[in-house]
Amino acid sequence: MLKEGDKAPDFCLQGLTPEGEEKEICLKDLLSEGKYLILYFYPKDNTPGCTTEACDFRDNLNVIGDKAVVAGVSPDSMNSHKKFKEKYNLNFYLLSDPDKKVLEAYDAYGEKKMYGKVTKGVIRSTYIIAPDGTIVKKWRNVKAKGHVAKVVEELDKLLNK
Repeated sequence: MLKEGDKAPDFCLQGLTPEGEEKEICLKDLLSEGKYLILYFYPKDNTPGCTTEACDFRDNLNVIGDKAVVAGVSPDSMNSHKKFKEKYNLNFYLLSDPDKKVLEAYDAYGEKKMYGKVTKGVIRSTYIIAPDGTIVKKWRNVKAKGHVAKVVEELDKLLNK
């Protein structure tokens, strides 16, 4: 189980840049700007909760953008990501993890309860990773609505230490 203070697991995944370019994107690329990284894991493109969360990040990028890079990761295909990005005009990285290796490395895939039943799937999670690659904040089992406000609040705390 990853904890705050741990080194973020390294990865490279196919993804879309904020401008919509398709390419391999690695953790080091996301940290190369010297900003914090908000790495969030979500179950599925174009579903109500995931759309709420993605649009919330999109709408707050003017506040977040000079402090942090945002990247969303799900098991969806690149084709699904393209449609999701275009439909909602998403202005941050979207990464595709069909093998769920990165999801597992970040404790964002496993058993979860849904409607009282235990299933295996993506556990909505968010990490703030410092420019040096250290995890400084971790949330698990995130509720999509209102979560981005907590992320913005935490970023402000980190930058005003």
